[in-house]
Amino acid sequence: MGNFLYVIAVFLLIAWAIGFLAYNLGGIIHILLVIALISVILRIISGRKIL
Repeated sequence: MGNFLYVIAVFLLIAWAIGFLAYNLGGIIHILLVIALISVILRIISGRKIL
């Protein structure tokens, strides 16, 4: 029974870590998309080629 509880505890810890990282990375991805959009707009305004 102790081994079963250990497996459940490890599984819950891994699931919590994945959920925590996914939540935080979601915000980072949105920030990176905004930065990319701003850089493309600045290149278009300055007249340089995008690619």
